[in-house]
Amino acid sequence: MVKAIIYDLDGVLVDATEWHYEALNRALHVFGFIINRQEHVSFYNGLPTRKKLEVLSKEKGFPLALKEFVNSLKQVYTRQEILRNCTPHFEKQFMLAKFRKEGVRQIVCSNAVRDSVDLMLRQSGLMEYLEFFIGNDEVQKPKPDPQMYQIAMEKLGLKPEEVVIVEDSPHGIEAARASGAHVCVVSGFKEVRYDKLKSFIDSIGKQEGE
Repeated sequence: MVKAIIYDLDGVLVDATEWHYEALNRALHVFGFIINRQEHVSFYNGLPTRKKLEVLSKEKGFPLALKEFVNSLKQVYTRQEILRNCTPHFEKQFMLAKFRKEGVRQIVCSNAVRDSVDLMLRQSGLMEYLEFFIGNDEVQKPKPDPQMYQIAMEKLGLKPEEVVIVEDSPHGIEAARASGAHVCVVSGFKEVRYDKLKSFIDSIGKQEGE
């Protein structure tokens, strides 16, 4: 029986993927670097900023000595993007409210830093429906490692078979599957709806009843 849902945030509950892309490129542009859109979609999306910069160093010669400065600058730009663009979305509020009423526990595990996650959840009006959330700076190994999800399930006091994880990015999906939980893969923000997720959970119940 499914007792909890763990959501990724960017591209799942909040349509924030583009904000992170723009913020990082604004920070990189200062030093003459850029990640093009195809690269971001195919590989970088879902990785923590520091990991993106490490990969950029190997692939394009980005100086690692600038990593912390660019990471900090990116967080400043991300905050600006959130404050400018993040607003409540009725469909997501409805979904979380329905599951809460049904007794399903809900949390967020994001590869964004805790401050960004906190701001997005407050701006989007979703914080009140969640028990807690975890950002990438609260774990030693962010996604694609499953550690974040393992810590979340331990904190919930639940077994993997009692949990559904909703993910959209390849790195997040890899982490979710490695955790042993049920994984609902979505193509993006618009696909995350109550009816779709409810059907996924109901199908798990039918399989367990067989």
